[in-house]
Amino acid sequence: MTALTGPRARRVTARKPPAGPAGAVPGLALAAAGVSAAWLAHRAVPGLPMLTAAVVLGVAAAHTPWLAARVRGSCRGGLTLAARRLMRAGIVLLGLKLSLADVLGLGWATVVMVLAVVAATFGGTWWLGRRLGLPGDQPLLIAAGYSICGASAIGAVGSVHDSDDEDMVTSVALVTLCGTLAIAVLPLLHGPLGLTAAEFGRWVGAGVHDVGQVVATAQTAGPAALGEAVLVKLLRVALLAPLVAVLVVAARRRGRSTAGSGRPPLVPLFVVGFLALVVLRSTGLLPPQVLATAGAAQELLLAAALFGLGSAVHLPSLARTGPRVALLGLTSWVLIATAAYAGVLLTG
Repeated sequence: MTALTGPRARRVTARKPPAGPAGAVPGLALAAAGVSAAWLAHRAVPGLPMLTAAVVLGVAAAHTPWLAARVRGSCRGGLTLAARRLMRAGIVLLGLKLSLADVLGLGWATVVMVLAVVAATFGGTWWLGRRLGLPGDQPLLIAAGYSICGASAIGAVGSVHDSDDEDMVTSVALVTLCGTLAIAVLPLLHGPLGLTAAEFGRWVGAGVHDVGQVVATAQTAGPAALGEAVLVKLLRVALLAPLVAVLVVAARRRGRSTAGSGRPPLVPLFVVGFLALVVLRSTGLLPPQVLATAGAAQELLLAAALFGLGSAVHLPSLARTGPRVALLGLTSWVLIATAAYAGVLLTG
């Protein structure tokens, strides 16, 4: 058997965490430290999202000389656990942000518009990524991140597709960068495009990737824009469950193993949890304090997961696909912004 060498060998090795719960402790402790540092960075620079800081700190940890050996060795098991299991837990809690009544209140025209924007963005991004020859699952993950809900969608799709960690972190970095760019660019276009506050909010909700980025962008136009943006964005979040189910069915037909299992379940357990919490939120039984606590826990879990993903990246390998990834990211960013704008104009 031929021995593996180079970055791919490091990635394969990184998938084998130490046996037993105790083996995960060093990595989970490092992830917790990374989350704390990301929170402090966000407090110091409010314009820097905590999730973005967590990814950057994870990459930095993997390339810091005195820490890199631990990241690849004794901490690898816990970091892998954070990147996979904590990501799923965070996605489950994301369901508490969505109410069925809010979605129905948007009206069928807006629902159809969002479905069309998501389909166009997902299909167009996936097709272009494959045409550009991006490796592994990068076209699929980037398409999911841009069209649905950023890092959360990438984590969900990567989990059921058993995607390579470097493919996932590349996709997260790209969607985070373009979503952050939207915070600066889209408010400048509010006036020139002739949009009302409500229309601007719907445009932002349909065209910006992460929930936090949507809030940061829409709030520049006032509370009416913010309310519309959040509702439209959460409708896109709701499409995460059917997207994952479709991908699982496709994996079954190809006979592809998913997340280490021989035959993937039609609806993964974490997607069932997500849908269950959507239903629970829709009952109106949960007090605001519980929802606020769950929201904070969700952000912490996703930050730990993104730190774990960042720690798995190998920059020399990432640089080899850099120009093609950047081209896909910018093209997809323009695609979703244009499709969302057209949808808002058509649904008036």
